[in-house]
Amino acid sequence: MAIADILADMQRLHRAPEPEVILPLCEAARVDAATRGRIIARAGGLLDELRAAQSSGWVNRFLQEYRLNTDEGIALLALAEAFLRVPDADTADLLIRDKLGTADWSAHAGKSDSTLVNSATWGLVVTRSLVGEGGSTLKRLIGRVGEPVVRTAVGTAMRLMGQVFVMGRTIEEALERANDKDHTGFVASFDMLGEAARTRDDAERYFRSYSDAIDAIGKGSKGRDHSISVKLSALHPRYETAHADTCVPELSAMLVQLAERAAKADIGLTVDAEESERLVMSLDIIAAAARAPSLSGWDKLGMAVQAYSKRCRAVIAWADAIGGETNRKMAVRLVKGAYWDSEIKRTQEAGLSDYPLFTRKAATDVSYLACARDMLAAKNIYPAFASHNALTVATLLEWAGDRRDFEFQRLHGMGEGLHDRLVREGGYNCRIYAPVGGHRDLLAYLVRRLLENGANSSFVHQLADPNVTEEELLADPVEKVASVGGTRHPSIPLPADLYGAARGNSEGLDLQDAMTLEDTASAIAARADIGTAPTDSTVAEVHAAIAAADAAFDGWSRTPVDTRATALDRLADLLEEHRIDLMALAVHEAGKTIGDALGEVREAADFCRYYANQARTGFAPIELPGPTGESNTMRLEGRGVFACIAPWNFPLAIFLGQVTAAVVAGNSVVAKPAPQTPRIAVRAVALAHQAGIPKDVLKLVIGGAEAGNALTGDPRVMGVAFTGSTGTAKAIARSLVADDVRPIVPLIAETGGLNAMIVDSTALPEQVIADVVTSAFRSAGQRCSALRLLVVQEDVIDRTLDMLKGAMDTLVVGDPADPRTDVGPVIDDAAYRKLEDYRLSVKDRWLHTIVVPEGRFVAPTVIRLDRIEDLTKEWFGPILHVATWKTGTLDETIARINRSGYGLTMGLHSRIASRCERTVAAARVGNLYVNRSMIGAIVGSQPFGGEGLSGTGPKAGGPHYLQRFAVERTVSIDTTSAGGNASLLSIEDVTL
Repeated sequence: MAIADILADMQRLHRAPEPEVILPLCEAARVDAATRGRIIARAGGLLDELRAAQSSGWVNRFLQEYRLNTDEGIALLALAEAFLRVPDADTADLLIRDKLGTADWSAHAGKSDSTLVNSATWGLVVTRSLVGEGGSTLKRLIGRVGEPVVRTAVGTAMRLMGQVFVMGRTIEEALERANDKDHTGFVASFDMLGEAARTRDDAERYFRSYSDAIDAIGKGSKGRDHSISVKLSALHPRYETAHADTCVPELSAMLVQLAERAAKADIGLTVDAEESERLVMSLDIIAAAARAPSLSGWDKLGMAVQAYSKRCRAVIAWADAIGGETNRKMAVRLVKGAYWDSEIKRTQEAGLSDYPLFTRKAATDVSYLACARDMLAAKNIYPAFASHNALTVATLLEWAGDRRDFEFQRLHGMGEGLHDRLVREGGYNCRIYAPVGGHRDLLAYLVRRLLENGANSSFVHQLADPNVTEEELLADPVEKVASVGGTRHPSIPLPADLYGAARGNSEGLDLQDAMTLEDTASAIAARADIGTAPTDSTVAEVHAAIAAADAAFDGWSRTPVDTRATALDRLADLLEEHRIDLMALAVHEAGKTIGDALGEVREAADFCRYYANQARTGFAPIELPGPTGESNTMRLEGRGVFACIAPWNFPLAIFLGQVTAAVVAGNSVVAKPAPQTPRIAVRAVALAHQAGIPKDVLKLVIGGAEAGNALTGDPRVMGVAFTGSTGTAKAIARSLVADDVRPIVPLIAETGGLNAMIVDSTALPEQVIADVVTSAFRSAGQRCSALRLLVVQEDVIDRTLDMLKGAMDTLVVGDPADPRTDVGPVIDDAAYRKLEDYRLSVKDRWLHTIVVPEGRFVAPTVIRLDRIEDLTKEWFGPILHVATWKTGTLDETIARINRSGYGLTMGLHSRIASRCERTVAAARVGNLYVNRSMIGAIVGSQPFGGEGLSGTGPKAGGPHYLQRFAVERTVSIDTTSAGGNASLLSIEDVTL
């Protein structure tokens, strides 16, 4: 098949329904009864060898004792992930208490077959007695003097875990270990491990590391066929679809350089697998290296392919075709897959049509076998099979027969015993995937590998479970998949069904798909002049709109709630139908980037469907208890005319969120958008009318303060929903009570905040920086929830700032219609002047800023503060302030942030659960985000709104929001007034 046809097949398979993809693979992986019998017999022998290896190694026994579905196993992994990167003793001690002090280590004492495991367990029991709650004699005796001893012991244990799973801290150390007698017959693929590059400096450092390692492997292999694995995302900080036009050529050039170096050293180079959204870019980069004239005749270029991907079989065909085109054997490492859980989550968050991977473990096993069979049959592939599964290995041995022109692969530190006899007695080849690097950096990687291989459905986990029989371990995955018709796992709904029967999830666009992104960007660019700016409403026109809405209220309030809710559901559908037009308005009128514009439309649709469902359930009459002969019911009804005043930063989502809540609650509405963004409001109201909301029930007025004052000052307005500045909210509140004759009406206000993120020394720096950049600079910092104040533990401030500066330097500031853009313009000239004046006034405190183009672009800037209290005002743009805190002062730090009076959002990055609990208890904010970004609240999942100076509540997109738009009315009826209590008189006597 031609490469173009294969790529088209990949596109078709990417998010195809699971049965459509997996059932043909079942046929390719199926074996007859006789063959199955031989496979089972061989697999049984491999199981015996695996179990023998498990019982002989103390680490295997340790991991078997502390399995991942136990509190103790989770505690050990959490400690391993964070401990070695903590620089200060106080936080290290707190982390030890947090992870080891609560688990029940004594339950494991003496239970293992290994003396070393039992000794380690007794050490954990003693540690528990030292750091746990209570006042034992031993604990009182040792006191603080003992904490350095415990800390040293834990550090030694963590480094020992690192040594088990990391081949060496340097390539020289790893080579020495790979060449020792314990690895006789095995070769290694060294991975100079690093997480994805966040900065240009990271990428350059990883490139040098790979280059130096290639040279060292070439010189130090001692006749063994060692190789190197390269992770493309470690070589470029913007390895993203939107940056493909720059990152793909740059990465292609780097890969060619590394491959030329590997060819000169006569070692193999394998490109590791990445997340699904990078697959097509990865193939382009690998193809560039395969086609490079300087690498002609070199047969040691390889790639990893993930069997959990629906496109896996097509990728195998692509590798074979590229090998044929370039007259070489492509080395292909087939793996089960490393990003399964994160791929599932991202697909659900993005609201995409289907998953790019299989949702059942058995389906991945089937895919693996079908792809392996293709690899064995391919003319231009050198196969490498990475698996710890005895049944998979036995099947491959059966299919390979007498062949030895392929290899098995396993992770260093895992799967011992499965391949030993095959290598040393059967003459098979096996390569160990060997991570290389400092234990502090690699223990996070170690935890990820353990979680992948220790998941409940994995072979490694099941092998360690004494309750899983050999028959279950060796069950045919083809039959498992066929028995359910290849269907998706029932516990993993499609993104559209994420919220079950309550409502549909909003539909997204796969902006990580190059064709989708290009089509979307082109369509948006072509709609630059969409919509006509309306003229401002006069005061008379505002009053006329209120009068029309007031006249329409009675009929609308009597309209059945289901009819009102159905109109909202239709509106959600129309928003998605007209998504590109609405996105274009958000980009060209509000200056939103393409990704933010998509989020705007999705959030608006989510509001519609969520409030429709809330109204159907929450506005039904409620029967109340009471004495016999009496009926008591309560119902919610609309208040009258509601004024909805929306901001420019969410001109569709917040605008329609306010309007739809008020309308479905039975109110009529006069809506006023921000003066900067009237065109998108006009389009939204037109769609609402088309959906079935009567024109007089929803009226639109345009303008600034004059129109707003006329609207809120009219005594016929029975409620106000407002999002904007705290000062304006207070002015509205005063106007609502200025007239003694006017009824007391509700104000639902969402205002700004001095939103802080607290970071301690246990946090993963790469994760912190990604979340800081997103929270502070996305949407040009023009979100109510945006990060304004970063408060970092002083022990890690230098490392954090260095990484932050590098990440900022990769940001693209420019035209929001350009898919590459991260930071667009601020909303208008007034906002630009205000932010620039402030920035320049504190120039002596700049820690970092970047160059931006001409126009309304405010440069993302980091400003150093002496104290938390020095930030007294919300600066609504891409400006981040930084202060520090001392360990041991978390409670005081939170209290100082609380004293600002604002209470919208707060973030915490920490691996210490007790710190999270204390922050939850002490923070006076509406939304607290732990170990994630502080923006992007999801309707129904993360209801949004603040307290104090940040708003009145209740939260938008939450279960209590609609009630604020309604009045409660109770009706009590004496059912005996017509003569007697029929229900009481009809009760029959009961004989006791």
